[in-house]
Amino acid sequence: MRLGVFSQPRTVAELVEHTRAAAAAGFTSICVPQIFGFDTITGLTVAAHEVPGIELATGVVPTFPRHPMMLAAQALTLQQVSGGRFTLGIGLSHQLVIEGMLGLSWQKPVRHLREYLSILLPLVRGEAVDFEGETLTAKLALDIPDATPVPVLVAALGTQMLTVTGRMAEGTATWMTGPATIAEHIAPTIVAAAAEAGRPAPRVVCALPVCVTDDEGAARSQAAEDFMMYGFLPSYRAMLDREGVEGPADVAIVGDAGTVRAGIERIMEAGATEFVAVPFAHRDATLEVLADLV
Repeated sequence: MRLGVFSQPRTVAELVEHTRAAAAAGFTSICVPQIFGFDTITGLTVAAHEVPGIELATGVVPTFPRHPMMLAAQALTLQQVSGGRFTLGIGLSHQLVIEGMLGLSWQKPVRHLREYLSILLPLVRGEAVDFEGETLTAKLALDIPDATPVPVLVAALGTQMLTVTGRMAEGTATWMTGPATIAEHIAPTIVAAAAEAGRPAPRVVCALPVCVTDDEGAARSQAAEDFMMYGFLPSYRAMLDREGVEGPADVAIVGDAGTVRAGIERIMEAGATEFVAVPFAHRDATLEVLADLV
């Protein structure tokens, strides 16, 4: 089973520590978000230099604030340092952030993704790009020796986003998306799009909150509090509605070791190719049980 672990450190030193612990425990990968802290790709570059073996991923870097050429240069630099262990996860973020906090246009987000990938993907595959879109342009090549191609995952959840992703990128990375939605919407949509484009079967990386505990009720109450905002963001709310649940606590994988194992197995059986655990509440106990599943 390809089983990764999510980390949200506050410092680069803490990220190195988490990466070293995840590698020692045998996790396939460590996944780190880009939110309102230090630059994640820079931090992962340091971690890649310090910790061998384990795969590294961003989950995810918002596209709007960075031109795809600059993101490609960062990704290839990390790939050079890591020796080919990096997967670049990107996402649009949310209208609340892009327009409300950054003052950028959220107009036609699917067009934005298509144009962004039209520039980013050739560059991270070591190719020159000559593209002129409605909002993004790039006519250049990058020279970063010893950098192997960087796989790109997109935080695609809606049908149009999944279709673009399946036709162009290596796969999707989901959040707040339960097994029924993976089986009935995410996996079939992106797999069909990839097949129509003559591309290999895509990766479907599923991330969910996980807690190993004997007090399921208390843990779900904690999940409802910790992850409350995701129940209000439109893209995640749509996935929760598809799943037929009230909120984030209902898709969290919570219970004793056997229950957690069964919950992760349901996600994999639904069509996920990889699972990324987001430990909460009893973090140490949860990581110990998860390490036994690797």
